[in-house]
Amino acid sequence: MNILAFESSCDETSAAVVRREENGGFRILANIVRTQIPTHRLYGGVVPEIASRAHIEAISAITYEALQQAHLPLSGIDLVAVTANPGLIGALLVGVNFAKALAAANGIPLVAVDHIKGHLAAAYLTDGEIPKPPYIALACSGGHTAIYRAEDYSSLSLIGSTRDDAIGESFDKIGRLIGIPYPAGAGFDKLAEEGFRLAAGGDEDFYHAYKRSAAYKDRDYALPSPAIADDTLDFSFSGLKTAAINLIHRFEQTGRELSAPALAARYTYEAVEAVAKKIALALDRYPGHDLVCAGGVAANSHLRRRLAEVAKKHRARLFIPPLSLCGDNAAMIAAAGYFRYEKGELADSSLNASAADSTD
Repeated sequence: MNILAFESSCDETSAAVVRREENGGFRILANIVRTQIPTHRLYGGVVPEIASRAHIEAISAITYEALQQAHLPLSGIDLVAVTANPGLIGALLVGVNFAKALAAANGIPLVAVDHIKGHLAAAYLTDGEIPKPPYIALACSGGHTAIYRAEDYSSLSLIGSTRDDAIGESFDKIGRLIGIPYPAGAGFDKLAEEGFRLAAGGDEDFYHAYKRSAAYKDRDYALPSPAIADDTLDFSFSGLKTAAINLIHRFEQTGRELSAPALAARYTYEAVEAVAKKIALALDRYPGHDLVCAGGVAANSHLRRRLAEVAKKHRARLFIPPLSLCGDNAAMIAAAGYFRYEKGELADSSLNASAADSTD
C-alpha cells in the first residue's frame, strides 16, 4: 500500500509518500518538508496568519515533488492521510481541504490523523522492530508534554501531562531571553552541554557529574523541578520558566553577568530529570511495557540519553525516532494513517480541522 500524507499543523508544510511493506514495516519513498522557521524567527515565534499563507503557497508544489521523488503517479496512491488536529486552525485547514479535494477527485480513501499520534508513529519508521502495544508513550514538543498508554497503534489513554506550559515552549521562551534564536531547541541543547562540561571539569560523564559539582550547588542558579510532587504523572513547566525569568532579572538588577551556559545546564537538568522521574514512575506502574518518546524535544541529546538509562533500568525497550523525524513531517502522518485505515476509520468530505487535542 502506498500512502500520500500531508502535515500542516504549525510552521512546516510537508508531503510524504510511505509504503506499507508486506513484512509489516514502512518504507519512506519521499518526505518533503518545507520549513517556515526563517520567516517566523523574525518575530520570535510562529505567526498563525503568516503560517497559513505559507502553507497555501507550498502544498501543491511539494505534493508534485513528493510523487516525483517516490517515482509514483497519483494513480499509484492507495490512501491519503492528513493531520486534522491539533494545531493552528488556519494552518490545519490548508492541509485538510487540500487532502479532501485530492482524495475526492481521484477516488482515493481518506483518513484523518491526530498530530500527537503522528509523532508517536515516527517510531514505527525504522528498519528494525517497532514497539508492541500496549506501550508507554511520551509526547514532548513545543506544544505538548504528555504521557500516554497506547492500547494499540491508534488508541491512546492520557495518564499524565503538563498542567500549563509544554517543555519545548519553555525552552523557546527562556532561550529567547538568553540570546538563542527561535526555535531554541538545538541551541539550548548545545549551550547546556557547554554548561555541563564546564561544571564537570573534564569528567566524560558530564551530565551525572553535574549533580555533584559546585555549579549545581550554586544557589544563584537554583531552579525548581517541574515534576509535580505527588503520585501523578503530571508536570508544571510554568513554575520552572517563571523561576528562570526571575533569576535572569536578579542578575540584571544587581549588575552581575549571567552565565548562559550555567543557566542552560541547570534548566535542562531540572527539565530532563523531571521527565525521567515521571517516566520511571509510569514504567513502575505498567511493567513489561515498551517506551516511546517522540516530538521535537525528543531530539534533545540529554533527554535521549537519560530516557535510555531509565528504560534500561526498567528492562523496557526504548523507541525514539531519528533526529530527522522528530520534527513535524508527513511521513509520520502516513504511518499513523495506515493504522486508522486498518481499523476502517475513514473520513469523508465532511472532515473538518480542529485546534483541540483529540487522542481517543
